[in-house]
Amino acid sequence: MKTAFLTTIVALACTVSAFVTPQVRDGSSSSSTIDDTTILNYALILEYLESAFYTGALSNFSQDDFTNDGLPEWARGRFEQIAAHEQAHVELLSNALGSNATQACTYSFPYTSPSSFAALSQLLEGVGVSAYAGAAQYITNKEYLTAAAVILSTEARHAAWIAGPVNKENPWSGSLDTPLGLSVVYTLAAQFITGCPSSNPSLPVKAFPALTFDNASPGQATNVTADGVDAEGQYVAFFSGLAISFVQVQNGQVVVPNNSLAYAVLSSSNTTADDSTITAGVAVLSFPFNSNGTSSSSTGDSSMNVVD
Repeated sequence: MKTAFLTTIVALACTVSAFVTPQVRDGSSSSSTIDDTTILNYALILEYLESAFYTGALSNFSQDDFTNDGLPEWARGRFEQIAAHEQAHVELLSNALGSNATQACTYSFPYTSPSSFAALSQLLEGVGVSAYAGAAQYITNKEYLTAAAVILSTEARHAAWIAGPVNKENPWSGSLDTPLGLSVVYTLAAQFITGCPSSNPSLPVKAFPALTFDNASPGQATNVTADGVDAEGQYVAFFSGLAISFVQVQNGQVVVPNNSLAYAVLSSSNTTADDSTITAGVAVLSFPFNSNGTSSSSTGDSSMNVVD
């Protein structure tokens, strides 16, 4: 018997404040300006956020809250294990960085129920996988690279479990996960950060203005707008797996590619999407599919249909 419910979660493309002190950057990321300490602190910021996310939700919602909201009776126990994993990641990175480690920020998450928490956890775990995949190119120390690899694989297990057994969606989006740049990930994460210690080290990141899709569907023309930016004539870059496709905004619309999951940004270029060309973003477009590979629902960047 199929069930479906709509879980409203935070709009993924929003205007954010840069509580993590950014370094002034005019172009794309450069390995000459990003060292291992920078990347470990970047990862630590994300792990602090995830740890706070799980700890807070588990403090707010009891076992009865989970089951009364329609989640499996075993879900909360597994989320407790994930929370312990995220704290272990924090400790691993903090120990590796020593006195150079950034400190935890303060956070605000928009979940209002266990089911909206589970929907947002699916998003955060997926972004975590993409963050480590995108940052791997900058790591030079082999021990750090190995540590990042095993954290990434654990985050991927989390993401698959949450999407599949808990949210009853496809546990993967395709044959390849999507690596994302530092600022793209930071834009997604920063919307949950309300403040950070002033002593925290600066990072080579920037937050982009909002990019919004109106009821996006794969293969269909969709209205797209950017906060404070004229999108007309610019290009929406869709990141999916290792591929990037560029679609020009014409008459306020773009045709959305047929991908089950895509991260979208607005770019002034039709060949490059990095800090020097991205003008707005990031929107997350998720189009779940069933076990036969058939699309089961379509969502834009602010809602998620969960079906089995």
